[in-house]
Amino acid sequence: MAVRKVIRMGHPTLRKVAGKLTKQEIQSEETKALLQDMFDTMLEQGGIGIAAPQINVSKSVAIIQINPDNDRYDVEEEVPMLVFFNPEIEILDKTKQGFWEGCLSVPGLRGYVERPQKVKVTYLDIEGQKQELIAEDFLATVVQHELDHLFGKLYIDRVTDREKLMFEDEYLTFHQDEDEPEID
Repeated sequence: MAVRKVIRMGHPTLRKVAGKLTKQEIQSEETKALLQDMFDTMLEQGGIGIAAPQINVSKSVAIIQINPDNDRYDVEEEVPMLVFFNPEIEILDKTKQGFWEGCLSVPGLRGYVERPQKVKVTYLDIEGQKQELIAEDFLATVVQHELDHLFGKLYIDRVTDREKLMFEDEYLTFHQDEDEPEID
C-alpha cells in the first residue's frame, strides 16, 4: 500500500482520544488498507509498533510486531504482529519496570519511563472478535506505549525524572550501555 507521514509531537491529533471502530468498520476494506499502511510505515521507520493517530488517523487501532533481528532492540523473543482495535488495558502487577523509550512521533529524543510490568489488554481482533492478551516485561511496556497513543498520551508525559529525558545523541553517548533495552 503506502508509507504514510508520521506526525510529530505538537500535532493536535496526537492529543485526542481516538475514536472506536464498529465491527463493520474493522472488517472494511478501508481499515484493511489502513492496517497495511500502518505496517508499511512502521517497517520503513524501523519501529516495533505504531498507532493510527501517529499517521493522523484518529481511530482506535494499534499494531505491534517485534523481530529479534531488528538491530535497534536487544530482544530475543519474536512477537508476531498483534492488531488491537478499541483496546482497554488493566494493570495486573503494579511493580514498575523501566526502559529507555523513543517514539516515531517524538524524533530525536529518548526518555526513561517506568511502567507496570504486567498488563491485560482486552481488544477486538481483525475479525471484530473480543480477545485478551496478558503482556509482561518488555512486551507490556511496548503495549502500554502504543496504546497510550490511542488515549492522547505520549511517552514523554510519563517521564518522571526530567534528567532522564534527553536528545538521542546524548542517550547514545551516556546511557545506551545501561541494562534496559530501548523502545521506539
